[in-house]
Amino acid sequence: SEAIAWWRKATEHGVIMPAGGDFGALHQAALHGDAQAQFDLALCYAQGIGPAASEEAVVVWLNAAAGQGHTMAQSYLGTCYDAGYGVAQSYEKAVYWYRKSAEKSDAQAQFNLGVCYYKGLGVTQSYSEAVNWYRKAAEQGFAQAQFSLGVCYDNGYGVNQSYGEAANWYRKAAEQGDAQAQYNLGICYYNGVGMPQSYSEAEAWLRKAAEQGYIEAQYNLGLCYYLGDGLPHLQSE
Repeated sequence: SEAIAWWRKATEHGVIMPAGGDFGALHQAALHGDAQAQFDLALCYAQGIGPAASEEAVVVWLNAAAGQGHTMAQSYLGTCYDAGYGVAQSYEKAVYWYRKSAEKSDAQAQFNLGVCYYKGLGVTQSYSEAVNWYRKAAEQGFAQAQFSLGVCYDNGYGVNQSYGEAANWYRKAAEQGDAQAQYNLGICYYNGVGMPQSYSEAEAWLRKAAEQGYIEAQYNLGLCYYLGDGLPHLQSE
């Protein structure tokens, strides 16, 4: 599901077909070793475009492009191994390809590599290495990495514990619409952790997360209204 989600993101950005939408020309370019064409062909097959479309064909062409150093292909190939999409699932191979892409500053790959270190998937578990890769992605504005770095600061995983730094990274992710970060930032404001206490700010961020369907935020926002914690005591809300 994660792999498919990223294929869809790619196609939304219009990288699936060459100018004119000539699939035959794209296929020929891929056969002649054009790495970008190989990557685009993999995306076509991932969307079911082309007579030979299959998960296995996706991996064949991603592997061809990745082997030539195509950064996004390396990242996506890592995702395939991570999810077992078109290949036998292997965290070790996922890490191998994530690292190739991450070392060339691909933020998604940096984040995914951080997750592998955080959970000990395909590598020896290391919070400090997780923080290292989360930070690289977070500094590029990658919201999931910003949230995850906030979690590390919140709990003292791989860094000196700091509620202030946790709130700082939650805010960066929250401002990009990350619902988990919005929820955590709301809780920080509610409890006055890492920032001055503010029920009105807590309500604002909890509402943003709640409106995205984040269940914990919906529950806590309702509880705030019910108890009247600095907010109107409105049972109807």
